[in-house]
Amino acid sequence: MLFGKEHVARYRETDGAEGHDWQGTVTLLLTTTGRRSGKERTTPLIYQPEGDAYVVVASLGGADHNPLWYENLTADPEVKVQVKGDKFTARARTATPEEKPALWRKMAAVWPAYDDYQRKTTRNIPVVVLEPA
Repeated sequence: MLFGKEHVARYRETDGAEGHDWQGTVTLLLTTTGRRSGKERTTPLIYQPEGDAYVVVASLGGADHNPLWYENLTADPEVKVQVKGDKFTARARTATPEEKPALWRKMAAVWPAYDDYQRKTTRNIPVVVLEPA
């Protein structure tokens, strides 16, 4: 099973032939710029398409704090995305309160653990929309 840096490396090397399909769902690669370091950081994330955009969830397994990639994109919303062999720049934004319920249901339908993660924390887990630039 691919995970972390190995997942990113195999995904990049194979244009997603290895790593896109993962544990019964699909992943993309999200690259953010470190808000303190200025270095690029890439994270594989479960996604779903939403029109021309892609949706991801900043769950961190239900931790009481946001994942670093989310903190980075709130500081600098210009991100890089790779879906299979398709690489593009996107603008990341947190889903509005009006959008979030439908997007959450969509994401939980492909990864039911998201509902468990939200029950584990008092943090309002963000849903992120990645809109191609």
